[in-house]
Amino acid sequence: MANPISERPLPALIDDLANAIRAKDVNAVMTYYAPDVLAFDLLPPLQYRGAEAIRNRLSELFSAVEGPIRFEMRGLEITEGGDGAFCHSLNGVSGTNTAGKRVEMWWRATTCFRKIDGQWLVTHGHSSEPFDMRSGKALLDLKP
Repeated sequence: MANPISERPLPALIDDLANAIRAKDVNAVMTYYAPDVLAFDLLPPLQYRGAEAIRNRLSELFSAVEGPIRFEMRGLEITEGGDGAFCHSLNGVSGTNTAGKRVEMWWRATTCFRKIDGQWLVTHGHSSEPFDMRSGKALLDLKP
């Protein structure tokens, strides 16, 4: 029997991945990641290597937000060819942290996919935040 995930177009899978993030469902999110994924995230360390590192990072993030999390991708562009694809977008998240503080931020994201055993999986992710060159501080209040 064919895997229904492998039969779905990449835009639909990205939408499902975004919905899993909104639901704070770590297990659902992880179904879209390759075991050897490499990610350059907004938070230390400089890189996360392997699905278990991503799982731990997501668990920390989701548990730091009380109630629902808003996650949005704007300007999503997908380039697909053969067994490789990448997309880039401006991503935004907002919610209330466990200390009761409202958090909202936007960042730049590039995600690379590889078709492995007929299924698109994230093999690399890169997130970045612009910074002010004079102060060296991240510009966390920018919005698209």
